[in-house]
Formats: sequence, C-alpha cells, structure tokens
Amino acid sequence: MDGRDLVRSVKSVGSSGAAQRLRTVAAAWRGRRADAGALPARGAERARVPGPVREVEPGPGGGVVRFARSELRVLVTVSGAVFWGWDGAGPEPSYALAGRSPEPDPRAVLEPDKDGGWRVVAERMTVIVSRLGAVEVRTPGGVTLRRDLPPRWWEPVGGGAGRWMQRSETAADARFFGLGARASGPRLRDGVYRLWNTAPGRPLGPGQDPLSVTMPMLLVVADAATHLVFHDCSWDGALTLREGEEGAGSGHDRPGACELRMDGGPLRCWVVVGTPARVLLGWAALTGAPALPPAWALGHQHAARGAGSEQEVRRIVAGFQEHGLPLDAVHLDAGHLDGQRAFAVDRERFPKLPVLADEVRRDGIRLVSPVEPAVAVRPGDAVFDAGTALDAFVRDPSGRPVRGMARAGESVFPDFTHARVRAWWGGLYAERVAQGFAGFWHGLDEPTTLAAFGDRTLPWSAAHSLEGRGGDHREAHNVYGLCMARAAHEALGELVPEERPFVLSRAGWAGLQRYGGVWPGEVAAGWPGLRAALSTTVGLGLSGIPYAGTDVGGVGGDVPAELLLRWLQLGAYLPLFRTHAGARVGRRELWEYGAQTLEHARVALAERRRLAPYFMTLAQVARRTGTPCVRPVWWGAPEDRALRDCEDAFLLGDCLLVAPVLAPGVERRAVRLPRGRWYDAVTERVYEGPAQVLVEAPPSRIPVLVRAGAVVPVRGDDGGVELEVWAPAPGRSGGGLLITDTGEGGADPEPERHAVRWAGQRLVVERECEGGVAQPLLPVRVRGLVGDQAQ
Repeated sequence: MDGRDLVRSVKSVGSSGAAQRLRTVAAAWRGRRADAGALPARGAERARVPGPVREVEPGPGGGVVRFARSELRVLVTVSGAVFWGWDGAGPEPSYALAGRSPEPDPRAVLEPDKDGGWRVVAERMTVIVSRLGAVEVRTPGGVTLRRDLPPRWWEPVGGGAGRWMQRSETAADARFFGLGARASGPRLRDGVYRLWNTAPGRPLGPGQDPLSVTMPMLLVVADAATHLVFHDCSWDGALTLREGEEGAGSGHDRPGACELRMDGGPLRCWVVVGTPARVLLGWAALTGAPALPPAWALGHQHAARGAGSEQEVRRIVAGFQEHGLPLDAVHLDAGHLDGQRAFAVDRERFPKLPVLADEVRRDGIRLVSPVEPAVAVRPGDAVFDAGTALDAFVRDPSGRPVRGMARAGESVFPDFTHARVRAWWGGLYAERVAQGFAGFWHGLDEPTTLAAFGDRTLPWSAAHSLEGRGGDHREAHNVYGLCMARAAHEALGELVPEERPFVLSRAGWAGLQRYGGVWPGEVAAGWPGLRAALSTTVGLGLSGIPYAGTDVGGVGGDVPAELLLRWLQLGAYLPLFRTHAGARVGRRELWEYGAQTLEHARVALAERRRLAPYFMTLAQVARRTGTPCVRPVWWGAPEDRALRDCEDAFLLGDCLLVAPVLAPGVERRAVRLPRGRWYDAVTERVYEGPAQVLVEAPPSRIPVLVRAGAVVPVRGDDGGVELEVWAPAPGRSGGGLLITDTGEGGADPEPERHAVRWAGQRLVVERECEGGVAQPLLPVRVRGLVGDQAQ
C-alpha cells in the first residue's frame, strides 16, 4: 500500500467519521497482507510454446492434436460453433455456458492439411492447425478471418499457475466490437482493454476503462464475414487491439492485431462465424437466452434517490401523475433500508411499505429495491448469524471470513460460487417481496467495498468454492456479480412464480443475460457522459446483453435543461429507460425545469409509451434469437464500411433508425442512412439511402427515421395495439412482426407476421396465417402515402 492508495482509501469514504476512515484503511491493509502471505511472489519463470506436432487423435467433431510441449483439443458442435482448448482444457466447467456444452457434430472430421498441419471442416468455417500450433479460421470459400499464432505460457519454475499470451491477426478491413460495457465504444479502436470488473469510483465517462461488466468476447466485423471469438477465462487480463490498414495502390495490407494476456486460467475459446444475426444467435445458444423482462420494465422507470420516507415517495409519484408524465416503476435507494439489519426495511421511515407498494401498484407503478452483497458484521442479526452458521462467507487463506467496509460498516461477503450459498441468499429476497417490491437492482456487486481502491476489492487470495473445485478471488472476481444475479433470478422464480423476475445488475460476465439486464453504474453528467451512455448500451447489446441502459442525465452536479432533454429523448429509445433525481446526485425532478422543458419531456415519455408493443416484440425476439434491441446501423449491411464507422446513431429493431443529439446547440444533424427508403417519423419526409443526409433536430425531438415497408406495432389512442404501416417504395414490399405479452408467467406467444405490398396503385396489408394470408386482426394506420389508397 503506497501513498496514492492511502489517499484513495480515505477519499472512498468521503466525509465519514474518523473511526470509519481508520477501519477502511485497516481493512485495506488486511487484504494486502493476506495476499502477500498467501500468493507466491512472481519469481523465475520458464517460457513454453507448443512445439512441433507429434501425433493426432481424431474424435467426434474434431479431435486432439498433440505437440511436443502441449496439446490442442478442437471440437465442432452441432450448433455450428467451434471450440478449442490448450493443455487439456475442455468446454466445461464454465460459468458462461448455459448448461452443458453442445454435442459434437459427427460430420466434422480432423484430416491432414498441407505442410504437416491438420484441419477440421465445419459448415460455416474451416479450422486449420499448423504443425507448430497456429490456428486459422477461414470461410468456406477460403478467406482467412483470423489467425491465432502459437500461444506462449510463462510458468513459475517452482510450479503453480502460469500466465499466458495469445496473439492473433484479423483482416485488414476488420472492426472490433464487444468486450462488455465500454464507455469509449461501441467500436473499439486501438488501445489496451482490461478484462477485470471494476467500480470506477466516480461517474463514468468516455475515457474510463474498465467498467463493471467486462468479458473476453470480441465481435469482429469484416467484408468477408463477421465472427465472434470468446476466450472462456475469468482471470484478470488485458486485450490489446490494433486495427488493420489496407494498402494503397501497390502497398501491402497490414492485418489487424489482437494480443490477449491472462494472469492465469485455461486457454480455451469459442468461435462463431456468419452474419451478425447468426453470430449472436450462436452466442445465445452457447451462453443462454436473454431473460424476458416484465412488461412494466419496458416502460419509464424513475430512481427516487434520497427519498427518505414513504411521504417523499408518494410526493414523487403524485408529481408525475399531476404533470401527466407516464411512470411504470420507482427505484428506491439504500436509504429505505435498516442499516443495522441486513435485508430489513427501516420501519421508522417506511412503517407501512406494503401499503405504499399496493397503492402505487393500483396505479400501474412497481417498486424496485437495491441489494448489495455486503452483510454487516453484527452478531445477533438473523442474516449474519445464519450466514455464519452456513459458512456462507468468503474466507481468507487462514480460514477467517474476509471483512471489508460497506455502507453498514464492517461487512462480510457471501460466496456466490457455492450452490448452497446462492440458495440461502435467494431465500432472503422473500422479506423484500413481502414488503411489496416487484424487482431488484444490484449494486457494488463487482464486488467492491469502501476500502477498495485501484483494482483491489476482496483480497486476491480470498478462497471461493467455485462449485466445489476450489480457487481464489483471481478466478472468482469477474463471475461474482453473475452468480449473485443467478441467485436472485432463480429465487424470484420460486418466490413469485406468477411474475417474471426483474433483476438489474451493475456487474457481470458472459451469460449474465440469462438472469436479467445491466445498469453499468453512474454516468458522469455532461455531454461526454451522454455519448458514453449510448456507447455502453450498444456495446452491451453486441456482447449478448440486450436489456441495458444508463440513468438519464447522469450524476455529478446540476444538469442543464438542454442536456437533460436530449438525454431523455435518447433514453426513450433504449431498452432500460430510467430517469432519476435527488439531492445526492444534484438533480431536479422533470417538472422543476420549466414549462417548455416539461412539455418536450412529456412528448418523449408519451412516445415511449406509444412504442410499448414494439419494445415487447423486440424483447421477445431477443429472447428467442439473441438479437439485440439496440443495434449499430451496420447491422443489416456489415459490408458497408461507411456504416461500420458510424457511432452516433443506432437501429431500434429492424424498423427505426434513431439519431440522438450528442452536443449542445444542435438543431440539425447529419445522419448516415443504410440502403433503402427512409421516412422522417414526424414529417414523413422521404430520404433515399445509402447516403448521408441532413435532418431537422428541433428541441422538441431527436431525428427518428422509419424504414419504408415497416409494420410497427404501437399503442393506439384507446390503449389497444394497432399497426403503423409505412408505405414501401413503388414496386417493393415490406412487413413486420408482432409478439404480444400473454402474461407475466404465461406460455410463449406465437409471432404474428404482417406483410405489406403494392397491388397496382393500392397498398395491401395482410396477416400471414396457416394456409395463406388474411386480413389483419388489428387496426391499421398507413403512413408515408401521398394521394394513394390503402387496404
């Protein structure tokens, strides 16, 4: 612990008392001392590479290639994904996978290749293993997508876990995306990206990395194809990226480069090749279908930070109702909890919380409660005593529970990598459910403590179960929030089987989408924070987590009306739409910004409510296919290089293109359009793509364009669902999908497909059904027509 660490630890508790500051520093010292005594110092190391091929053992779906100093297992699965692992590493055990590994594809055969190498031919790719251990992935047409050079390990001379490095080359035209939540994304430019879930310690902005959801999953988009590569290793690591450069004239191409370094763990990876939609479908097949949020969670949610009593919550709800602002959920903060008892509500300030919850639910509003993993060290408290008896808490190498400083003071932390602990912790949610809470948002689940500074949270030497395998925090850290979300999701499914669980996590890892969505932490107030909010949401969608979003307006001071309004207009088109206010974050309620701002805010909130059927359809599609709700503009045309470089707009499903205003004083902005005809959603002005066009962006709205031929399900004036049909270009056709919500616990509804086509001078809208087509069962409103008839 050096001087800078000491300053960080003191600052982390702000204006707390001197005694708490001293306990914070003491907890940090204990963690450092535990690591120093339990973790071996890095001494002399021996480097190792695979060496030449010695023998090959074919098997189902591939086989094993044995080299002089290592071995490589290659497996093609029936889902089309390809796995390979070094030094005997297999697909399991894995926190990323949803259940068991997919079965091998019996059609895939390991066969000799030229120059002493071997190859496995799959349906969508060919994997070639050179005689010295390089692994190359090619399209069926023979175009190289990536080439992994022979890996290198550095192992302690005296034995123990080694670190490793994998260098790779990609196409010169490739662009990189993914890696979880990255504030500087969604396109990942040249730089080093750490793979260690971290609480930034201050509101996040574009220059901050890493954040609280990191994963070694990279989406690589190139002319030849899109491919996904996932290194299934949860240890601390860093990925260095360098985009390639195509040669000009007679010059040579410079390939893109990736260098992954991990401090330990297995060297194993998965690769999926295809279109972006097919790749993320394969990713969802491997890591699990995204959880379907409750219908109310697709509406407007509000974080009532600093609401210290039931009366304050009622005042906030009444304010939204009085000003005609739609509201679907209110998130309380930790201030409603009893700091002396884990999972208990402060009954002095919230004496009749179930009554309050019932009152607001009758108005269509749910209450959401925060949950943090820390349990205060208080003998006599039911949760602390039960966890101690169960041996539920993370322990240091000497066998004592690790203690750190949290909001409630000195605390211990459950080991969520143990099934018994997850079941116990999940049962604790029953008390909050009985109080009337309909959902939960997890914070400080990286995990982090008030004693955390730099990259330190729990000591790296802290012991974890890891499902009975045993290990330390170096391996368990990145999956801690994932396992906490699993505990909550599974418990809520049993506690309230008639409702879909709502779990929102700040931290997580590959597979988190199985259990809920992501709120990646507090975003810095300001225009850079607004851009970071867009980047993290798009990046999380491309990493397999479709339900995500940040707090509208950010934190860290008063927010100007213009910034708040532009952030609100963006948030209305993101899956998780949460505003917030409160003295602690320097924010005001919407109606405190003046009449004009309030009117524009009312328009944005009304549009979100109008699009509720469309958001439910997109959430259902994401659950079934892994396709994100929010997509980069290149999604349908990854070969369009101009679109691959566009980061200031996005597609909401297949139908809408949203172009947020990300700078002050802007009332017109340029928008890059994909191919086809597009309509301004308000003026119905027509634009033809591919092109860059200049569109109006008045203070009342941000530009939203609709694809010609789109059939968008929306909420009508009577509250029912209607179809908003946008006329296709002459001679063209179109269509759209509607998947309704049949209930919180109901069976999966059948998709309802609608088609639109020209019949001479008339526009015909039809519903696809068994045996042909029929008239739509819902009201139809046609837009984009000038003097034409519709049927």
